Amino acid sequence: MPLSPKVYTWLCGLFASLGSIIFGYDLGVIAGWANANLQGLVVSILGALFFGMIPVAYAADLLGRRVTIQIGAGIYILGGALQTGAQNMSMMLAGRFFAGFGIGIMSDLAPLYQAEIAHPSIRGRLTTLQQFMLGIGAFVASWIVRDTFGCSAGLSGQAAEWRVPLGIQIIPALPLISFILLLPESPRWLAEKGRMDEGKFSPLLQAQATLARLHAHGDINDPFVVAQMKDIQADISKSKEIGEASWSELFTVPSNFRRLSLGYILQFSVQMTGVSAIQYYSTTMGFSSTRILLFQSINSIIALIGEAACVIWIDATGRRIPMIVGNFVSGMSFVVGAILMARWPGTVNNTWVFNFFFSACIGPLSWAYPAEIYSTRTRAKATAITSSGSFIAQVTSPAFLHIGWNLNANYSSDLVFAICGHTNALFIWAFYPETTGRRLEEMDALFENAPLFVPGTPYAKVGDHRAAERELRQGTIRPGDLTERTPHTHDEEDGKGSTEKIE
Repeated sequence: MPLSPKVYTWLCGLFASLGSIIFGYDLGVIAGWANANLQGLVVSILGALFFGMIPVAYAADLLGRRVTIQIGAGIYILGGALQTGAQNMSMMLAGRFFAGFGIGIMSDLAPLYQAEIAHPSIRGRLTTLQQFMLGIGAFVASWIVRDTFGCSAGLSGQAAEWRVPLGIQIIPALPLISFILLLPESPRWLAEKGRMDEGKFSPLLQAQATLARLHAHGDINDPFVVAQMKDIQADISKSKEIGEASWSELFTVPSNFRRLSLGYILQFSVQMTGVSAIQYYSTTMGFSSTRILLFQSINSIIALIGEAACVIWIDATGRRIPMIVGNFVSGMSFVVGAILMARWPGTVNNTWVFNFFFSACIGPLSWAYPAEIYSTRTRAKATAITSSGSFIAQVTSPAFLHIGWNLNANYSSDLVFAICGHTNALFIWAFYPETTGRRLEEMDALFENAPLFVPGTPYAKVGDHRAAERELRQGTIRPGDLTERTPHTHDEEDGKGSTEKIE
């Protein structure tokens, strides 16, 4: 019995996010193995992912999404090999640089690819896989490699104690680099690539065949496929009038700059919740090494539960509500933590509540939301810039030290993170339009028409996340300036509602 199209598409997205297992594993291993003096320097080499952002945009637009992910996996394997065989600190840091470069490419491209292949009704489930797979990597690092039953116990005092964990990180990259080209290419990239070539073997025809493979068991005449293709072609026709995408238009076109700002601020704000300090610098927070390992291991399980919940429910709950609630509760967890730490120093761990809500609401959507708000012609360039917002992670600890608020003084740093969590929630409530269930091809109209302050408008509401998909299956699309979709205005049987027929 063949897989249903949605299951097949979801599995393609799952495979494409293998690089996120590497990311989570890498962070977990380094947090456990780097000593206090070298930890900030070693972790900061992951700043190489910042430099991977700009080249990835060119490669993704020129070579395609799959090939660029494959390149990222290859660069990462080089970095992992250098670290595993390192004979000195210079070789280790060189390996960290290439590893960070590869991670930057894969972490940026996976959500983009997932968004471009997804059915509108399950796009959230695909794009939040990034964080779920990252959580799997962190789980492996904390329980198998660093904890009681792992290398720290069985290989203690030997070079293999750190070489084996660093070598294991290469494993997920091997199937990714070997088999990624067996997955279908992004149909939207193929259509964009073929907009000037409509011959017998044009990428436009390949795009329709790919849509059919993803969404209709290969039937290119399926109404859903035909409607999607015409929707994509209409978007491409509009882009022809504008010309080739440029970096400057991200800053000079108001709706583009609005989206770029929201995406970058979202990535930046995620790091300011305190997650970076907890992940990278928890070994400086005043607990014993055994207790820290226990906390991190339990946290890895809590994170996976939260991430799985997000993948399951995100298309029904929408994007705005989880981001608002997650930031608010995360901020409150630090308020409570600061109070308890001041009253009972060294006896309270408030990271578990924070970790669940971060994993269920904040982390996954920091990848999903930016991946879906841009047009196809600007998506690779825009996500390259917004992803670089996570670069702030490497300066978390030095920043606190320079302002005199050491992470060892837990209640002081808790206060900063509490303030950031609440301001994040307020900012998202005020300025972030809801994108759940909308077609990628209507995002331009959405951000052109939505007011800057969205509360109280239809752009803040979660409508029927299956409505856009029903419209396409019926051969109709709702014009981009109509903002509400509910089961009452779009009945599955009679197809009533304000729509336009695709001829």
